[in-house]
Amino acid sequence: MQIFGDISVEVEGIIEKIRQIAQQQSIVVSFSGGLDSTVVLFLAKEALGQERVTAVNVDFGLFTYNRARQNVSMICEAMGIKLHKIAGISRQREIIKGGPDCNLCTRKVKLGSVKAYAGEQIILTGSNQSDSWGKYGKAFTHGYYAPLFSYSKKEIKSIADYLNIKVSRIGENASREGCKLKHLLKPLVNLSFHGQAVSRANEILLEQIAKLNLQTEIANVKIIGPLNKNIALLNIFPLPKQSYRNEISNKIAQIEEIDSCFVVDRPLELIVKANKSQFNNFYSRYWVEKGRLQPEFAAPISLRWLLTTNHQLKTFQVVDYNYY
Repeated sequence: MQIFGDISVEVEGIIEKIRQIAQQQSIVVSFSGGLDSTVVLFLAKEALGQERVTAVNVDFGLFTYNRARQNVSMICEAMGIKLHKIAGISRQREIIKGGPDCNLCTRKVKLGSVKAYAGEQIILTGSNQSDSWGKYGKAFTHGYYAPLFSYSKKEIKSIADYLNIKVSRIGENASREGCKLKHLLKPLVNLSFHGQAVSRANEILLEQIAKLNLQTEIANVKIIGPLNKNIALLNIFPLPKQSYRNEISNKIAQIEEIDSCFVVDRPLELIVKANKSQFNNFYSRYWVEKGRLQPEFAAPISLRWLLTTNHQLKTFQVVDYNYY
């Protein structure tokens, strides 16, 4: 659905602004292979020419979806854009071993790694009104420029349709897709145990969804539990028929690093331990529940917060759950 008065004028305005920001310099695009950064990459190419644009992708190893990795390579090749890859898993692990923290990971690992590569070059990002940068940041700051800063997801989709840009979904979420590690709702202490559980479970889930030809808006496996136990919470929405649920959950339960698997098919309560600063911050707790977790669960959730005695926990850990 077109939502601009004249979308061609809107697009030309974005292109001209990129030219003004870049001046005569080459630029770098922080590129994930998703729709937002693909639109930015295309507009940067239109503004400056492909020889002045480099796509930089931070690859998180076993936490990068296979489909995302394929998208990155295929899109850059199709546009004739230079692609530079940076390994990010080691720095990512250092952050997440203290508990889930996607925002810090984005700032320190994803954007930080791209900044280290870019040096004095301007970095374009796909940040927009659907993320925290778009809501609370600035369009141009500290060498980063977000051409889509003022646009909603619906508006970006409208721009993509106008430009005939099509990006294959990973399949984990209809609106916002990322890396597999965001589905680990506890510290990444043991890469071969916690890391493999969340990586293998989510890749197998997408394979099963493709095999069964399911159309989903949400598809992920959340890994919760104490550090010595991996409990898999299987989220699929719309919920498939019972035989498909059983088939998929049985596949997930067979993963060596997973102790048990449960389908989220009704409202549930998550028991969450948090460090003192997060436990005492009611805004942060509200955001974790409503902004971070609820959009990725297939049924309504509520959180029961407990103060942790684990001084190594820097954010939160979902240790258990109860059905209503």
